[in-house]
Amino acid sequence: MAITLFTSFALLLTFAVPIGIALGLSVMIALLVDGAMPLEFLMKELTTSVNSFPLLAIPFFILAGEIMGRGGISRRLINVAESLVGSVVGGTALTAIVTCMFFAAISGSGPATVAAVGGIMIPAMVSKGFDRKFATAVVASAGSIGVIIPPSIPMVMYGVTGSVSIGDMFIAGILPGILVGIGLMVYSYYFSKKNGYLGNGKKISVINILKEIWNAKWSLLIPVIILGGIYGGVFTPTEAAAVAVFIGFIIGVFFYRELKLKELADIFIESALMTATILIIVGTATAFGKLLAMEQIPNKIAESFLSISSNPTVVILLIILLLLIVGCFMDTIAAIIILTPILLPVAKLVGFDPIHFGIIMIVALAIGFITPPVGVNLFVGAGISGLSLEALSKAIIPFIVAMVIVLLIIMFIPALSLILL
Repeated sequence: MAITLFTSFALLLTFAVPIGIALGLSVMIALLVDGAMPLEFLMKELTTSVNSFPLLAIPFFILAGEIMGRGGISRRLINVAESLVGSVVGGTALTAIVTCMFFAAISGSGPATVAAVGGIMIPAMVSKGFDRKFATAVVASAGSIGVIIPPSIPMVMYGVTGSVSIGDMFIAGILPGILVGIGLMVYSYYFSKKNGYLGNGKKISVINILKEIWNAKWSLLIPVIILGGIYGGVFTPTEAAAVAVFIGFIIGVFFYRELKLKELADIFIESALMTATILIIVGTATAFGKLLAMEQIPNKIAESFLSISSNPTVVILLIILLLLIVGCFMDTIAAIIILTPILLPVAKLVGFDPIHFGIIMIVALAIGFITPPVGVNLFVGAGISGLSLEALSKAIIPFIVAMVIVLLIIMFIPALSLILL
């Protein structure tokens, strides 16, 4: 059955079948060919897999991101970021990255971060003389931080799949997310200095910084309430997602007055479509993973890793390589659901903390957001800038290298993930 499962899945991906549909069809084909199990198995998994309270966080965080993106929050975060780094060489690029880090703390989604920030920052960078390919690559890569700095939808999925505390995952993602942002900023600064991309010509002013922080106080308050509520035990991560929707709506409508009630219908439709896409992937990926478990594939893969080496560093490096390859071809949610039951036991066996390994896994798969052919951030960025996927894929390579270097640092220094716990 395993051969049929993988072969049919690979063929369906080759013909550009959407990942969720490809997973479901490959399960159906394997069930029909094997004949040992009824097709009802797939139907059962599609319903039971999404019948989970923690998964309610996904539609709420998606809806919160859509509301905040249209409620004037993005623009105010950009102003704060520019007051901090806008005067430095390549200041507009650095502003884009810092803004993505801010927005990551309220959205939980990579593509949503690219859409919210890129719509403003890519044209701004181009108007100031930045190369369009570089400008788009900056935002697309920085958008990946959206799933590393909490809240994070992939972290919710890892917590559910691996029976790991979602709250602990959120705390553990703070420093690694900041480190990824710093890594991208270092390369952007180098590229900007090499190509003569200057800052905005203004001196850094404490008064101006405080002014912009005050203007964006409600935007900056959102992650404080969400994360503070989770860590303070006031509400669970799932409840925090609902709170984020409420706060974003109140701020956008009554404080900033930029979110119009007539826009809510479009916001609900966009959020529902994105939620439906993710939940289809969750259901079909769960069924796919169950079949793999029945065929003892996780145990065989674990044995194959350990047969190569029993050295923990070598084993985790092999896992990272696998995740980077998988990220090129598979959606992050699907990869987490399928691979966590396979790889987490191996990581535990060689002495890696489940939280630390979860951060390694999230960061590695976050790189998949900017690696073709399935890099979602690339598609969003290309749609904003009008670039071809091929041109953007070439421009993004140095940013991928920077993120891989940071990933290795996170792997070798567990304290980056665990010190705040």
